[in-house]
Amino acid sequence: MNSFTLQNRRIAVLMGGPGSEREVSIWSGEAVAKALEKGGAEVILCDLHDAQFTLPQDIDIAFNVIHGTFGEDGQLQALLEEHGISYTGEGVKGSRLAFDKILSKKRFVEEGIPTPLFEIIQRGERPKMKVPYVIKPPQQGSTVGIHIIKEDHESTITEALQDAFQYGDELLVEEFFPGKELTVGILGDKALPIIEIRPHEGFYDYKHKYTKGASDYLVPAPLEALQTEEIQKIALAAHRSLGLAIYSRVDIMLTEDGRIGVLEINTIPGMTETSLLPKAAAVSGLDFTALCAKIIELSLAIRSKAE
Repeated sequence: MNSFTLQNRRIAVLMGGPGSEREVSIWSGEAVAKALEKGGAEVILCDLHDAQFTLPQDIDIAFNVIHGTFGEDGQLQALLEEHGISYTGEGVKGSRLAFDKILSKKRFVEEGIPTPLFEIIQRGERPKMKVPYVIKPPQQGSTVGIHIIKEDHESTITEALQDAFQYGDELLVEEFFPGKELTVGILGDKALPIIEIRPHEGFYDYKHKYTKGASDYLVPAPLEALQTEEIQKIALAAHRSLGLAIYSRVDIMLTEDGRIGVLEINTIPGMTETSLLPKAAAVSGLDFTALCAKIIELSLAIRSKAE
């Protein structure tokens, strides 16, 4: 029987941050705080704006739900380690690697993880890949700056590049991989039930992620048993290929002819009422409070090994 409990634990929930996903992070933080309090923890909500912050004294752990820049890219993790503060989620190295879509794609290729073909372009360059393709800033989340290019129109491509280059001097251009949009939550050494995402129109962009009723979620995804097992196995292998050990959410495409392509891995996935990791955990028997408790338990175990 699991003896881990939230009772009497003092937990700082870190939310907000300076990045483009600040609003979503606050939603996640408030939801996590409620779940932890339900489990008996004492929770202190901490809205961080930058690296100049002070956390409450005598906390057992910092629960990090700052999505994207600063919270998910290794910066916050490094600061917390400098101050000797335990925190949830992956360490500095794994966070940096997963957050950078270019670095993680290269690792997927090295480790034999199936992933769509891609090229890397610098500011002033144009994609050499034939349409259709997807333009992605390598260090943004929640589909910020992403453009799907389906036709070779000069003005459309120019506008997309101008928008995407707002976020940096290098872009990932990825083969458009049509098919079912799937996501697989990883918790410790276990792949959770697969979710199929069906946006009501277009693709699963910021609007569809965070607007209630804008997408349908099928949990578990209606797939053949062998296909389900294969996708979960690939998701777990992708998670491990980046040196991750605690939790993540792996985004995958599945074509009609059965090709599987890992797109990216989120090390601090959303924890809002429309978020996917909690949906998958619920189907596997973990309610929201139990999921948060498990993330803390796994994180404390990893941090204690590192000491």
